[in-house]
Amino acid sequence: MQPFALPDFYTAHPARLNPHVETARTHTKHWAFEMGMLGDAVGGAVVWDEASFDGMDYAGLCAYTHPEADAATLDTVTDWYTWVFYFDDHFLERFKRTGDLEGARAYLDRLAGFMPADGAAAPEPTNPDERGLGDLWARTVPAMSIGWRERFAQSTRNLLLDCVWELRNINTARVPNPIDYIEMRRKVGGAPWSADLVEYARGTEIPPALVGTRALRVLKDTFADAVHLRNDIFSYQRETEQEGEVNNGVLVLERFFGCSPQQAADIVNDQLTSRMHQFENTVLTELPVLFEEHALDAAQRAAALSYAQGLQDWQSGGHEWHLRSNRYMNAGAHAMPLGPSGIGTALSRPGFWRGLAGPGGARSHTPVPFRSTGPLPLPEFDVPFDLGLSPHLGTARAESVEWAERVGFHDPLPEFGGRRLWTRADTVGFDFALCSAGLDPDASPAALTLSAEWLTWGTWGDDYFPVAFPAAGSVGSMAAAKACAARLAEFTPLELDAVPEPSTPLERGLAELWPRTAGPMPAAARETFRTAVHSMVESWLWELANHIQHRVPDPVDYLEMRRRTFGSDLTIALSKLARGGTVPDAVFESTTMRGIEHAAQDYGCLINDLFSYQKEIEYEGELHNAVLVVETFFGCGRERAAAVVDDLMRARMRQFQRLVAEELPVLFEHHRLDSAARAAVTGYIGELRDWIAGILHWHRGTSRYRPENLRRPVGHAPAGGAPAASVGAPRGLGTSAARIAARPRSGYRTIEGRTAS
Repeated sequence: MQPFALPDFYTAHPARLNPHVETARTHTKHWAFEMGMLGDAVGGAVVWDEASFDGMDYAGLCAYTHPEADAATLDTVTDWYTWVFYFDDHFLERFKRTGDLEGARAYLDRLAGFMPADGAAAPEPTNPDERGLGDLWARTVPAMSIGWRERFAQSTRNLLLDCVWELRNINTARVPNPIDYIEMRRKVGGAPWSADLVEYARGTEIPPALVGTRALRVLKDTFADAVHLRNDIFSYQRETEQEGEVNNGVLVLERFFGCSPQQAADIVNDQLTSRMHQFENTVLTELPVLFEEHALDAAQRAAALSYAQGLQDWQSGGHEWHLRSNRYMNAGAHAMPLGPSGIGTALSRPGFWRGLAGPGGARSHTPVPFRSTGPLPLPEFDVPFDLGLSPHLGTARAESVEWAERVGFHDPLPEFGGRRLWTRADTVGFDFALCSAGLDPDASPAALTLSAEWLTWGTWGDDYFPVAFPAAGSVGSMAAAKACAARLAEFTPLELDAVPEPSTPLERGLAELWPRTAGPMPAAARETFRTAVHSMVESWLWELANHIQHRVPDPVDYLEMRRRTFGSDLTIALSKLARGGTVPDAVFESTTMRGIEHAAQDYGCLINDLFSYQKEIEYEGELHNAVLVVETFFGCGRERAAAVVDDLMRARMRQFQRLVAEELPVLFEHHRLDSAARAAVTGYIGELRDWIAGILHWHRGTSRYRPENLRRPVGHAPAGGAPAASVGAPRGLGTSAARIAARPRSGYRTIEGRTAS
């Protein structure tokens, strides 16, 4: 019996079948025999036999996901998918079932050698994985640019090497937390790899000017998340009952919320729906703007849209294949009709209307602005780190307030009709020096003052943007905001060249801070810090775009962008200015270190969201707050949403501590770090602990979020929003999660209570 009924999926586009499907079936079976994949045994067990291979029907998958590829291209793409699925099943039998972590590392390191750069010779293959990868690499890369080859090779390496993450989870029976799972699943799940193959299959490439932009990153990430979450629903029974797998999104939420598999599957389907809406929103609202900003010609625009179309085809075709393949749980599922397509035909498809009403759809555009909330009860924060405070706090307090006065943060502003954004009393009460004193308790007086001034500048800018560029101004506001951001970039020259004459307090502050901060830095550190500053400024534009649409962001997009809007990279970098130590770039770019940093950043960001809830929702009409995001996603009240945020914070804290205790020593050994490098990394971990403890201490001490000090920003209308209340029972896709609390079962905890994985 199936452990749950398949939910109604949001299927906005019909699947199409490539006419060359039978040719691909014949070709890929012959190729699989030639590579040794059919009949190959591991430990006495055959990985694939011919009957199971026919039932899995990878040619069908590729014919559905690449409906416009010509016959030769479809053959090659099908061989790639045959190889990747064989690798997954072979790796399961050889390493996951045996728990052979060291053997897996050595095997994957060697396999990566079959993707040589610039035509270098590959090793002699000794097994089907190596033969298949070597053959496919040689057949595919000559047709593509160097840039594509680098992207595809990196995606393939991620797919291979991060299988170790899955194996570690299985060996320790550790079910990941929801945030960690989404991030890691992108790498090990293979969908970013599939997105790169879309370019090959369609015979076009993303214009180089768009590579690395937020819009293209979000398209790939949303595509990957939707593909993986859909697969998790269909593969839950096979993975949990037959393979002992713990890396499955349904299981992750089942454990996190303490709910039934059916309830968890419904929530995962809501996540899937939200990610698909994020994909659509990015195509419709962000790509056209990028086209104009980069002055792309017609051919370049067509290439970008072809890529988006290819990802869309993959989503629809992948869903259809999951409904038909014997690899998955799909009894009782409704196959999508093949055509017709076009305006109006989506209305008849199962799940379409529920998807439109669900998270990421209409529900995300319905928050009541400036509604009365009252103070949000705060949880007991789980911060097991000792707080240290710099003895130079008094000096930094006095000097940073005087600095704010000098650059004009307390001046009347012409764009606000002569009103002030902040008064001197505001800056004194906000007490950014207190935050800096906790972030870096060992800082020198000059470094501490500099840190406090950066925090003052970033927060003033964050307050300035939504008032100077109101959402009501729509296109005009966005154009002016982008012009402001472009001007700010001119005040951070890497070579410390002359800058324009600053004309606003925001520009004066940055023009004064940049040379003092960047001047003593090595070139690489200067570039990293500049990126952190620009990333925060650009995140303000993302917030403005959501306000123009009156759209509460998708939960995953929110968490990933929140690290930028909070200035996490900038403030963490500030806490490191006074410390030395040389560590290989590969260490800081590793999955382990990224996981440690992101866990720390998320904890700090969510602290801020809990403290700032009333200020942002009731007084500022803000849409970017984790509690509101959870409220909107689940259709639940603020107390229940805050409990979910608290649980996420606790999960992230456990993740931080586990990575430091268990995976950091492995990282040291893997990179053979000497004592000096190990000490530098250990010191950096201490800085992250200081960062978390300092963030919490500042929120408890600042006047910024105290109810008695809250007021509407300059230019905002008085309160007129309705009180927070529901009109009837919530309905539509996503409300299943809210109903968990209304129907508690014996033996299950609900999202209303505290959950612990």
